[in-house]
Amino acid sequence: MATFYGIGVGPGDSELMTIKAVNTIKALDVLYAPKAHNDQPSVAEKIAAPYFSAQLTIKRRRFPMVKNLAEKQASWQAIAEEIVTDVQAGNEVGFITLGDASVYSTYSYLLDIIGNRISVETLAGISSYSQIAATISTPLMLDDELLEIIPATADETAIATAIDDNDNVVMMKISANLPLVYALLEKRNLLDHALIISNASMRTQQTVKLSEVDSTEKLPYFSTLLLKKTYAF
Repeated sequence: MATFYGIGVGPGDSELMTIKAVNTIKALDVLYAPKAHNDQPSVAEKIAAPYFSAQLTIKRRRFPMVKNLAEKQASWQAIAEEIVTDVQAGNEVGFITLGDASVYSTYSYLLDIIGNRISVETLAGISSYSQIAATISTPLMLDDELLEIIPATADETAIATAIDDNDNVVMMKISANLPLVYALLEKRNLLDHALIISNASMRTQQTVKLSEVDSTEKLPYFSTLLLKKTYAF
């Protein structure tokens, strides 16, 4: 029976992909990948590209990055139905996603639509925040410390609560809301306890202390903030 695979390709470095992910991609007939601007390969596709077979069919599809839920749902529905058709025709089909397939991934929406109509297997990938901790050789949490992972696009109350209630906080999508997060951490005298890591594991990776960043600075899209309240960077 043919299977649909959701494949986490890790944060950026092709060598950080799991052996299982690599072997699965090599055996695929069809691969679905997000379509970047101007129909160019997405970051996820570039990461996985070294492992593509010569016979692989790549289907780049647009996943709207908009607030209009109806527009996004229509796109997910159409792509999910196409995936089901491909698998039912006997093809081994995959979908690649940055980081881990179960963390803020469009794959999860596709999976919800597909349901149990076809065989599905999800392959975990290294998350950006796991790689960030490894890059700076610093644990995300120890012993009974608490860790919360939250998007910086959450509302102010949720972000403030995450900061106040946890020893460690990972804030993803920080480029979308830096001024607010900066103000909250500055008010709590925590600027020296936060790092911003951009483009983790990529050639363009940058690591900077939040205290050295201007609150109005434009950060790269793939930027994550790591807050450790018990440790000053």
